[in-house]
Order: sequence, then structure tokens, then C-alpha cells
Amino acid sequence: MRIPYLDRFINNGPKVAVVRLHGAIGMAGRRGGLSDAALAPVIERAFRKGKPTAVALSINSPGGSPVQSSLIAARIRRLSDETETPVHAFVEDMAASGGYWLACAGEKIWADESSVLGSIGVISSGFGFQHLIEKWGIERRVHTAGRSKSTLDPFRPEKPEDVERLRNVLEPIHEAFKEHVIRRRGDRLAPDRDLFTGEFWAGRQSVDLGLADGIAHLVPKMKQLYGDKTRFIVHAPRQSLFRRLGLSAEAVLDAAEERSAFARFGTGG
Repeated sequence: MRIPYLDRFINNGPKVAVVRLHGAIGMAGRRGGLSDAALAPVIERAFRKGKPTAVALSINSPGGSPVQSSLIAARIRRLSDETETPVHAFVEDMAASGGYWLACAGEKIWADESSVLGSIGVISSGFGFQHLIEKWGIERRVHTAGRSKSTLDPFRPEKPEDVERLRNVLEPIHEAFKEHVIRRRGDRLAPDRDLFTGEFWAGRQSVDLGLADGIAHLVPKMKQLYGDKTRFIVHAPRQSLFRRLGLSAEAVLDAAEERSAFARFGTGG
């Protein structure tokens, strides 16, 4: 006879660990962004607790730090290999830039018809205020030891040599991003299209270009692959009550920054 309240103590079906990777990818130690430091225990639990049949990544990110993107994706791949656990990435609103770097940690990438994927590029942005301070009669005084220490000073005119120096930093990062995508996606990528210009595409286009493997949602796809009795265990970073309720100044600033990052891709209802 089946005793319902005992079901949770019985291993009665495949288990899929779900890792939520939602938000901008921030610098290590920043509470609001996704970082390897914050996600390390979450990812470890997902792969090792209860011997899951598979790990599903729920991704909704406009990107952010390339280093943190690389560290998080490398950790996922390392644990997948160590535990011999397959990884499926499911894109919600978007997996753009560093978000797509994370998605490529999966053997398969699934998206919604309206998801945004791609933006395989690197960006550095800022402002120039030199005319503003001139207008107000403000003199900028900077003293350095090392002639490149004040590179791209926003209160001084932009110098061609500073721009070239920055480009020499951005290009290797872009190459590392491209190599990661090619290594993970291989011959699934469309051979007759340059996918590394920073352009981004909707879900169905992404499938056609080989950036994703199909249109699917997490729960039904995992049940299709592993059976109707599949159980889902969700893993996500813990947040304070004030942050969850959006009552801290840090949470407000992080929310504004994330909205700005998502807005770059022109999505929203």
C-alpha cells in the first residue's frame, strides 16, 4: 500500500538538480551579481548532493564580467566531468554575452522562441567630461608615476594610444570567448555565418545558427528525457531577507544596474 507522506523519503524517480543563474555576472565578492565565489557551494551541492541524474541550468543573464563567466562555466564543466553528470542549459529571457558563455557549459542548450542569445563580444564603455569641466572653469590635476597610469581619464581628451591600448586588452578576451564557444558547440555552429560580431538573435534563429539545440522549457524537456517521475531540486545562492524584499540600498542599485544591462538588448513586455 502506498503511504503518501513517506514518498519524500523514498528514491522513487530520477532527480534533476536545477541551478538558477539569474542576473548580471558581477565581480567576485559583489553580493548582487553572479560570481564564482558566491556560486561555488551552490554548484557543488547541485552535482554532489543525492547523485542527480542530470543538472539543468536555468539561465537569464545579460552578461557581465568575462572572468567570472569563465570561472563559473569552468567549475560546471569540471564537476560534470568528475561526477559524469550531463548538463542541460535552459535560456529564459536571455543568455547574452557572459550569459551565453554560461549556457555553453551545457552539453545541450534549449531556449524559448522569444529568448535572446548571442552577443559574443566584449565591450568597454565610459564617458568623457572634459568639456563639462572646462565650461565650469574646473582644472583637472593628475600626477602619476608611470606614463600609462591615467589611461582613458574621463576628464581629459581621449588619446589614440589609449584606445589602442584598450583594444589590445579587449581582443584577447574576445578570442577566449570565441574559443570557448567553438570548443563547446563545434560543428553545430553555422559554417557560413560570422557569429562573433556581438550580434544577438531570438530563440528560433539561434537554433538555426547552431547557438542552441532546440526550443524547449526546463520541466517538460527533462521529463521527456528522463521520465514523468523526474523530481527537481532547485539550487540558488542564499540572499538576506532585506535583499529578497529589495529593502537595501545595495539591492536597489543592483536592480537598476541589471535593468540597464537587460535593456541593452531591447527586450521586455
